[in-house]
Amino acid sequence: MEDMTLVLFGATGDLAKRKLFPALYNLYLDGKLPAKLSIIGLGRKYISDEDFQSNVEKALRAYSRRSVQASNLPDFLSKFRYFTFDATIKESYEKLLELVESRENELGIPQNRLFYLSVAPSLVDVITTNLHASGLDQNEGWKRLIIEKPFGSNVKTARRLNDKLRKTFSEEEIYRIDHYLGKPMVQSLNTLILANPVLDSLLDQKLISNVQITASEVVGVETRADYYDKAGAIRDMVQNHLLQLVMMAALYLPENLAENKSRAKKTGIIESLRPIPKEEAHQHVVRGQYEAGEIHDVPVIGYTEEQGVGASSKNDTYFAARLAIDHPSWEGIPFYIRTGKRMDKKSTQIVVEFKHKMVDPDRLPGTSPNLLVLEISPNESISLRVNLKEPSDNQFKPVWIDFSTNSENQPEAYELLLFDAILGDSTFFAHWKEVELSWEWIEPLLEAYQEDLLPLHTYRAGSTGPEAADELLQKGQHKWW
Repeated sequence: MEDMTLVLFGATGDLAKRKLFPALYNLYLDGKLPAKLSIIGLGRKYISDEDFQSNVEKALRAYSRRSVQASNLPDFLSKFRYFTFDATIKESYEKLLELVESRENELGIPQNRLFYLSVAPSLVDVITTNLHASGLDQNEGWKRLIIEKPFGSNVKTARRLNDKLRKTFSEEEIYRIDHYLGKPMVQSLNTLILANPVLDSLLDQKLISNVQITASEVVGVETRADYYDKAGAIRDMVQNHLLQLVMMAALYLPENLAENKSRAKKTGIIESLRPIPKEEAHQHVVRGQYEAGEIHDVPVIGYTEEQGVGASSKNDTYFAARLAIDHPSWEGIPFYIRTGKRMDKKSTQIVVEFKHKMVDPDRLPGTSPNLLVLEISPNESISLRVNLKEPSDNQFKPVWIDFSTNSENQPEAYELLLFDAILGDSTFFAHWKEVELSWEWIEPLLEAYQEDLLPLHTYRAGSTGPEAADELLQKGQHKWW
């Protein structure tokens, strides 16, 4: 690892406290940070370096997956400095450059600079433009830019944002972070098949009935109403997270694609995703909105009663769809995806259902389809469901074979992604072509929303979603697992 400077825009925000500071500390404990590292946090309000370091320590004690060690904490905190910064003022960037260069000279750090933008989408263009105008990005070493979603709100805005970013950074220097791609189970998909021949044998096109990807949440809109009521589940979860999981699952699960490890090949999957015309959206897509209900026996309000949400809002908090991938490896095998807020449980998983060959139902009563379940979060595990005959009678019942990892020792997604960015490895970041193609696939559905071609179903908080989502699978004689 090369010595470097990390400039963190939005250092007083929630993401920095909950994810970025703990991720950096755990990388530090594992010896996965450069020997010489300057971290400069930016925020609008004035904070002294000492107070900023104190805030970092508080964040570590509250959110780090491992306990803070008194012996090394001072050395870790010494890497942090704070700079009062207004992204809209040109002089702020000039003074920031002075601080960056001062720290580089003080510590003997070459001009390798990583800029992390944990800011409102409206500021991304402003910041990158001024990084160039001030000379912050015109350094002798390498430069990299990490940006958080959303990457636009439709095809047009995404392209506009990318055009502006490319004026300052090349595609190889832009790291679009999707924390789902940082999940250890997702990153392990490419090695699961290669390391386990038994899975290679199971994941045969002739044996697979369908693939299901679920990302369900128990939380509601919380404090994000201002953003979420404009974005909805389709922009907040589907265009990025779920379609990325579709690409990863479709790329790595079948045998003849197992060697395709580069993200350039990932675009081949999204290119093969069959478009859904807006006039046919109602046949393949279900959208919903949660009503009042109960979560773990605790009453919760409906979406339109949430603070910051209008009583007449037609925003979607649930999305389900049946997808087809026009690729030889997935011919005739449907993908089902769903995501929703205020669901019965928090879970992100990929389920492979195998074809159920029943030769003689009377001789094998009680048997049901075999399943391979890859649990991504909150607990990582691989489970296989098989049929086992009861010793006392001739009845079969499904039983699970579970293989779980010790999630307490697993690195967080942001740890893995930050480490990759420091190394310059963009494998598990979203490439622009993937982003653009995802928006192109989503665009007809957004038009169907706008033209009221897709009904908005309701579902009770604490349930598994609208009944229409169950009916969507019943058309193909399938059901949600």
